[in-house]
Formats: sequence, structure tokens, C-alpha cells
Amino acid sequence: MPEIELYDPTGYTEVSVPHAARPPTLNGKRVAFLTNEQWQAYFALPALKAQIEADFPEAEVLAVDAFPKGNDQISSDRTAALLMEHRIDAVVIGNAA
Repeated sequence: MPEIELYDPTGYTEVSVPHAARPPTLNGKRVAFLTNEQWQAYFALPALKAQIEADFPEAEVLAVDAFPKGNDQISSDRTAALLMEHRIDAVVIGNAA
């Protein structure tokens, strides 16, 4: 019987920097969105914003387009400074699984 070699593309990515701590609730928090506009963000993020507002009525959820968009913008020092300047407590980054 012939032998077939298969390439296994699975693997892992070593986590060198852990995710930021998650707040226990979004109530009382200012929430912002950063997006690269992929994965139907034009549809999904407004729906997510509405759901956050419904689930956490005391949260201040900023407009989806309140901050710069695009891969080159969302990871910039300028965007980080804007988030800090606007005293953002939580950021939703994209919408892909």
C-alpha cells in the first residue's frame, strides 16, 4: 500500500504578552470600537453596539466610527493616545471569531 504524507498546518502561537484584564462589568464604563472593517463590520459592529447598550444600560458606548479605522490606524500610537485622551475603559477590537 502506498504511503501518503500529510502536512498538518495546525499548531500554536506562543503568547508572549497576555491580554489586558477584563472588567467585571461594562456598566459605568466608556466603551470604544476599533475595526479594520473586515468580516462585515459595517453590519456586525452596530449590532454589537446595540447589544452592549441593551445588556449594560449604564455603559457609555461610543459610535462605531468614533476612532480611526484600518489595520494601519488601529495599532498606531496616535490611536492609543486618542483612547487614553477620551478615557476609554474598554475597547472592542474587531468582530471576527
